[in-house]
Amino acid sequence: MATPKNTICLWFDRDAEEAARFYAATFPDSEVTAVHHAPADYPSGKAGDVLTVQFTVCGIPCLGLNGGPAFPQTESFSFQIATDDQAETDRYWNAIVDNGGQESACGWCKDRWGMNWQITPRLLTDAMAAGGEEAKRAFAAMMTMHKIDIAVIAAARRGDPLPSGS
Repeated sequence: MATPKNTICLWFDRDAEEAARFYAATFPDSEVTAVHHAPADYPSGKAGDVLTVQFTVCGIPCLGLNGGPAFPQTESFSFQIATDDQAETDRYWNAIVDNGGQESACGWCKDRWGMNWQITPRLLTDAMAAGGEEAKRAFAAMMTMHKIDIAVIAAARRGDPLPSGS
């Protein structure tokens, strides 16, 4: 397989292979394509340790680098996964959070390796693209959420009263 022209390089402490295998098992059009071991000792590891992992996430080529703890992940980078319905939203969100991850606001969550994810229903993206009052209502509803509740976003788009607790 030819090396893609552009690959996202993701820095991991030491668990790039475990993370890549989780992503491949969780998201469609995702797979681990190669695991490379260090040919010699390096600052964060020894010869023979997994150094890099080539994988795809939803068709996007990535390289996981086991570079050590010097550069932890931040919210300045995230994967945004578009979902078509609540079941798909729940499946990805729960896979990440229930595997040692943590919830954040507005459809964001973080996996156990520190990688940030936006699990974003297309309905929400469409509401933002609509602009005007519809976007304002959907945005206000989203701001109250952790995992996105599609029914609440749909109600906000229509201008319906939001359910209690939303």
